Amino acid sequence: MSGLNYRKVAVIGCGFVGAASAFAIMESGLFSEMVLIDANKEKAEGEALDISHGLPFAKPMKIYAGEYKDISDAYLIIVTAGAGQKPGETRLDLVKKNVGIFGSIIPQIAEVNKDAIMLIVANPVDILTYAAKQLSGYPENRVFGSGTTLDTARFKYLLGEHLQVDSRSVHAFIIGEHGDSEIAAWSSANVSGIPINDFCEMRGHFEHEASMKAIAENVKNSAYGIIEKKGATYYGIAMSVRRICEAIVRDEKTILPVSSIQHDNYGISDVALSMPAIVGKNGVETTVPISLSDSEVEALKASAATLKKVIDEVL
Repeated sequence: MSGLNYRKVAVIGCGFVGAASAFAIMESGLFSEMVLIDANKEKAEGEALDISHGLPFAKPMKIYAGEYKDISDAYLIIVTAGAGQKPGETRLDLVKKNVGIFGSIIPQIAEVNKDAIMLIVANPVDILTYAAKQLSGYPENRVFGSGTTLDTARFKYLLGEHLQVDSRSVHAFIIGEHGDSEIAAWSSANVSGIPINDFCEMRGHFEHEASMKAIAENVKNSAYGIIEKKGATYYGIAMSVRRICEAIVRDEKTILPVSSIQHDNYGISDVALSMPAIVGKNGVETTVPISLSDSEVEALKASAATLKKVIDEVL
């Protein structure tokens, strides 16, 4: 990765998610340079100016709208570009539109920069992560998606609310597709090492099955509820993007449920989906095995099959 500026990030796509992510990244102080690119150059220029005007309250940084040639030395390229999810539309409904958009964007990125880490945030993120790998020719460890990082945060938040405990003490993952077939991995969920059902009983909750079902459904439908109320979701995913950036830039080797191409993981191969993975300066180091029940493994395989069917249809 010689020739890269390790303090430079690029954000491709300046819609709600791209702009919110750029703002969160600026506030993080992780980078000294950020270039914004959008099909609408004026939109990118406006966002760059607006965010830049807050720099006297943050860390010094160069933020500007640019062209693809400006990302030739970027260490991290974040792709949020794509059509947004409309009310009543599933993430998978977006697939054909956004695969077409990626067919234009990703080759332009790869033409000017073959050594960066590419983080895919646009939806449907699993299919677009797989498409980005095929279109870019990047090694698999350096192309991955935000996956279920936000779903997992929602899961931890809701569990924290239910149990009246700091959500940062909740250790639990949403795995599989970032979408309707996602799985709440209850078998490995715990609060600071205490199995989730034991902790629930400590807090006076004994209706485990009903609570588990309600919380998992709430996580899965969170985005739909927010889209119905305000038209789009962007703050939560922006914070997720910032968290992934921290893990990469600081080489934290943090375990995050990002979307990456699987190789015989529970018999799942040749599809991108989310499993906990070690994330550091080279991207995804390896996936991490977690305890899953037989029914969770079957649900994970079904989620993978759903994604594989779509990949086979559109790629």
